[in-house]
Amino acid sequence: MQRSKKLTRLVALAVAVIFLVSLAMSFAIAGEKMTRKNTLYVAGFQWGPPTNFNPFNTSPAWPIGSNSYIYETLFSFNLITGNLDPLIGEKYQWKDSLTLVITLRKGTKWQDGKPLTAKDVEYTINLGKKVAVSYSPIWDYITSCKALNDLTIEMKLNPKKAHKAMVENYISTIRIVPKHVWEPIEKKNAVTQAVNLKPVGSGPYKLLSYNQSQIVLVRDDNYWGIKYFGKPAPTYIVHPIFKSNDAGNLALEKGQIDLSQQFCPQIWKMWEDKKLPVGTWYKNVPYHVPASIPSLIINVNKKPLNNPLVRRALAYSINYAKIAETAMSRYSQPVSSSLIIPVGVPEKKFYNKADVEKYGWKYDPKKAVEILEKELKAKKGSDGVYVLPDGTRLGPITLECPYGWTDWMTSLEVVAESAKKVGFDIRTSYPEFPVVADHRDNGNFDILMWTPGGGYSPAHPWIRFRDVMESRGVPPAGQVAYWNWGRYKNAQAEKLLDQAASTQDTKKLTEIYRQLNILYMKDIPIIPLEYRPWEFYEYNETYWTNFPNEKNPTAPPQHNYAGVQLLYKIKPKK
Repeated sequence: MQRSKKLTRLVALAVAVIFLVSLAMSFAIAGEKMTRKNTLYVAGFQWGPPTNFNPFNTSPAWPIGSNSYIYETLFSFNLITGNLDPLIGEKYQWKDSLTLVITLRKGTKWQDGKPLTAKDVEYTINLGKKVAVSYSPIWDYITSCKALNDLTIEMKLNPKKAHKAMVENYISTIRIVPKHVWEPIEKKNAVTQAVNLKPVGSGPYKLLSYNQSQIVLVRDDNYWGIKYFGKPAPTYIVHPIFKSNDAGNLALEKGQIDLSQQFCPQIWKMWEDKKLPVGTWYKNVPYHVPASIPSLIINVNKKPLNNPLVRRALAYSINYAKIAETAMSRYSQPVSSSLIIPVGVPEKKFYNKADVEKYGWKYDPKKAVEILEKELKAKKGSDGVYVLPDGTRLGPITLECPYGWTDWMTSLEVVAESAKKVGFDIRTSYPEFPVVADHRDNGNFDILMWTPGGGYSPAHPWIRFRDVMESRGVPPAGQVAYWNWGRYKNAQAEKLLDQAASTQDTKKLTEIYRQLNILYMKDIPIIPLEYRPWEFYEYNETYWTNFPNEKNPTAPPQHNYAGVQLLYKIKPKK
């Protein structure tokens, strides 16, 4: 216990030193204009030194990949209302079943002063047709995108895949870039690999500075959106870079961080026991709005994980209730084996409890052993690990997630502990985030923890099924994949995905998702571990106040997309 207290004090001291050094550096950067009253400190988005602010890179530094501070979207998805709120785009209209017309706001411009027009939108969307980027799959759903004039864009849907929800998802997630900046880069064939250290976006903030300990943004007082939204309250936004959740959470507790997306265990104790001005969206359980399913992404092409029965035995071996209680700190109920979230979000209407009980699994170590011994005819070796009849040993199998993501690390420790008791040789590994991202994208892993269909959108749960079961557009291992990192293939699943994409009828859609979910539960390409909010939303009102919450829903509990609205609501504390 004494050692633990000493360690805590050392961590606290280290955090305080980092914070003070960061402040000192910030003052130097901003000519001593940066104060606590005009600076918002955020955490939970950047892990490791920033190296690139390229919006087309698979892992750009904050804030490029996570919100609309610099690069903006046409519309912003609002988790609470389910609507696409206007941003660069003023409105969108389905002219007919296959034609979408988008109207831009008047007066939009880039941070270098040049006008942002429909030609920039046309260029950005069409770039995804020429270069493999994260949003290139939009071209599965549209056949054209063209500017009709400076303010109007028309998209034609692919009649074979007229998936309106996916198109609405893309127009609220694709970050629009300036044609005059990126066209020369495109001509050098360097779109995805260009080192973009001076990003030019259209958003309310510019990149001021960055180093290994923090990233600093400064408000653009010439932002085109001021006449529509007002001026964001913070002049500066600083993201200190912590190495673990523990350090960031301690900074949140001390008021050194104002707004966080980090997993913070038992956060309610901060206001119930310590009486601190800390809050989340809900004041009581589950404190956060559930919206995603962090899961074990299984490389289904590697032995012994290429055998669905091995995957099923592994699924039965995991103590999901323990993950919910410890790793998720009661922010999640024990997860079910479905790819559909049963509570909270609109997709719950597609959840079929009877199918889950018939085709799914739950924590049952005896059932796991039964599958291994009776169905697979595996025998346990003297080391306690099962071996399949062909001599394949059930391990070593490596589980990995980024270092410092303590909730995920705890989840994987529970998985490893549970599976070892059954007879798997499971080992955990926690590399830095960029290493895990590279393993994920290139298929260089046994099992890693990630979130399929991560950010919630109008296209859920379809996009989660796509991320797990769609192999079309997914290159072989060794090349970058943007979904289906386990490289699972199932022609029947893809047929059902196509049917779901073109179906608006809720009754038909319910049956299609039912069949997809049954296929999924039979093959088990991934194993869900927990329900998680889209983003953890935690704030400390020591220096800033009026943060939105359930009782003050002036902006949604998210940092991405419509989450930018929060910056117009908060106020410095007097």
